[in-house]
Amino acid sequence: MYGHVKKRKRRGEFLEFCRYLRSLYPPEVRIAIVCDNFSPHLTTKKDQRVGQWAEANNVEIAYTPTNSSYLNRIEAHFTVLREFTLNGTDHAGHRQQASMIRRYIAWRNRNTDNPRLRRIVKRANVA
Repeated sequence: MYGHVKKRKRRGEFLEFCRYLRSLYPPEVRIAIVCDNFSPHLTTKKDQRVGQWAEANNVEIAYTPTNSSYLNRIEAHFTVLREFTLNGTDHAGHRQQASMIRRYIAWRNRNTDNPRLRRIVKRANVA
């Protein structure tokens, strides 16, 4: 699991994250990035940067259907992140919250077989 916490969530920041993900794998390996339909993730007539970048970099941007986030197997991992990191907390600011999220992602990547983690993911995967 990878994540970046940014103050703004515009197309430029999204493309910066995409370039980071692409750098993790050799160029000949095709990767898929699963996204919701948040406007910065989309290619539009007015702004085609996402589609052009994806095509030029052997990347598939896979969009979840509108109003169907429960079908997205990735959503279950946000449920776990919320459970482990955000529920019952009162962070002093975004910096502290972002630090907790980064720490969770690092922990999660080292502990993918954790029974509590697996149980919450399984419960959240309704489809």
